[in-house]
Amino acid sequence: MNSRFQSRLFILAMLVVNFSCKNSAKSSHADIEVKTSKPNIVVIYLDDLGYGDLSSYGATELRTPHIDALATGGVKFTNGYATSATCTPSRYAMLTGMYPWKNKDAKILPGDAPLLIDTQQHTLPKLLSKAGYQTAIVGKWHLGLGSGNVNWNETIKPSPNEVGFDESYILAATQDRVPTVYIENGDVVNLDKNDPIEVDYKTNFEGEPTAISNPEMQTMKWHHGHNNSIVNGIPRIGYMKGGEAAKWSDVDMADHFLVKAQNYVKTHKAKPFFLYYAMQQPHVPRTPHPRFVGKSGMGPRGDVILEADWCIGEFMKTLEEEGILENTLIVFSSDNGPVLNDGYYDDAVEKLGNHDPKGGLRGGKYSLFEAGTRVPFITYWKNHINPSVSDAIVCQIDLLASFGHLVGIEDNTTDSKNYLNTLLGETKKGRDHLIIEAKSNTALRSGDWLMIPPYKGSAMNKKVGTETGVLLQYQLFNLNEDLGQENNLAESNPKKLKDMIQIFERLKQ
Repeated sequence: MNSRFQSRLFILAMLVVNFSCKNSAKSSHADIEVKTSKPNIVVIYLDDLGYGDLSSYGATELRTPHIDALATGGVKFTNGYATSATCTPSRYAMLTGMYPWKNKDAKILPGDAPLLIDTQQHTLPKLLSKAGYQTAIVGKWHLGLGSGNVNWNETIKPSPNEVGFDESYILAATQDRVPTVYIENGDVVNLDKNDPIEVDYKTNFEGEPTAISNPEMQTMKWHHGHNNSIVNGIPRIGYMKGGEAAKWSDVDMADHFLVKAQNYVKTHKAKPFFLYYAMQQPHVPRTPHPRFVGKSGMGPRGDVILEADWCIGEFMKTLEEEGILENTLIVFSSDNGPVLNDGYYDDAVEKLGNHDPKGGLRGGKYSLFEAGTRVPFITYWKNHINPSVSDAIVCQIDLLASFGHLVGIEDNTTDSKNYLNTLLGETKKGRDHLIIEAKSNTALRSGDWLMIPPYKGSAMNKKVGTETGVLLQYQLFNLNEDLGQENNLAESNPKKLKDMIQIFERLKQ
C-alpha cells in the first residue's frame, strides 16, 4: 500500500470518527433537552396538614427542616388552595381537574364506596401517560374502589389502575376506616385466601369485638364516630372480619410508604415518571413510629408531622442519590386544613401549647373559612425554579392543565387552567377567581376578597371544635386587611358584595 493511499485512508477515517463524535454529541445533547423538557413530576400530598403547621409557614413550636428546604429552595405560595375542606373532594379535583361540587358523590367516602372517578374521565395520570410518562400512586387513595359490593379477596376493578395509574400501592380510604390492608394494583397485599376479608359499614359480623362491646381491647380511646371494629388496638369506622395476615402495622405505615416511593424512583428513573406520593400524616389515628414518639412535645399529632418531614427528607435524598433531583419537579401541599380532635383522644388539644395549626387563619377542616382550604403549597425544581415567595392565588385543581402545558398537551376540557408560569415562579399572576367548597357548600375567593353565601346549618362543628363558616346571612371579608376574617363587610360594602355575588353565580352556571 503506497504512502499516498495510506494518508488518504487515514484522513477518511478521521473524518468518519469526527462526524460520528459530532453526531453522538448532538444526540446526547438532544437527549438531555428532551429529558429536561419532560421532567419527572412528584406530587407530595399530606393529609389534614394546616397552613400553620410548618416552620416555613410561621410555626415556632414545630421544626420541619426538610419541608422548609423545599420552601426556601422553591416557590412558597401564601395563597395556595385545595378546592375543598375535606379529603375526597380535594383529591378528586386534583386528579380530574374538575370542581368537586359538580359531582354530587364527591363527598367523604366510606371505605367500601365505589370508584368516584369514571373510568372514561380525563385525569392527570392519563394526560401524562399520553406524554410518555410512567405513572404511579403510593399512599392514601380515598376515592372509592370497584363498582359497589367489593370482593376484597379477588382483584379489585376498577381501581387507580383503571383511571390512569400504571402502578398503585394504596390504602383504600383512610387509616381510621376498614379494611385496614394495603392494596397493590387491585390486589390485597399478603392476603391468605383461607382467611377471607369481609367488610360491612352497617352491620357487625357475629361475634366480632367492637369498641362498644370490648373496650378493654383498645389502646387508643375513641371520642366520636370510631367505635366499630378494633385493629391493632385502635377502634375504626366500619366492621371487618378476617384478613389477619394482610392487616397493616399502623406505626410502620410511614416507613412502609416511604420505601415504596423510594423503590419506585429507583426502578423507574430511566424514563419520565409521575409519582403521586399521598402521605397519611397527620390524619387520625396518629400513630408515629417509636423513633418519633414524644419528639414534638405535642402528642401524636405533632410527632407525626415531624415523622412526615423526616420521610420527605429521606425521599429527597433518594432523588439526589439516584441523580435525578435536578430533573424532578415537586409539588408539595395538603388536601385540606387542620383538625385537632377528629375522633380520638390523643392529646392533640391538650398538648397544643402555643402552636397554631391554622397559621392565623379562621376555621379548619370542614370549614368554609380560610383555614379549611388554604394550605401549604410549595413548588420545587432544583436549578430551574428561582427561590421566592408568591402571593398569587394557586389551586391544586390547576395541576392538570399546568402539567399538560409543561409536557406539550393542552387541556381545555376541564375546570383546570394553565398556571405553569406561576407555579414555576416566572410570574406572580395567579387565579382571579376560585370557588372553594366545604361539605357541599361553596364560596368565592376573588382577588383579596372572600364571599360566603347564606347557608342553613350549625355555625360550629362541635365534635371537632371547628367553625363551619355557615351563617344565614352573606359574609364578605377583605383577606388582605383581615386575614383572620374578624370583620364581615357584607353590610358596609354592598357594592362589592353585589359584584362578588354576580361573579359567583356566573362561575357556578
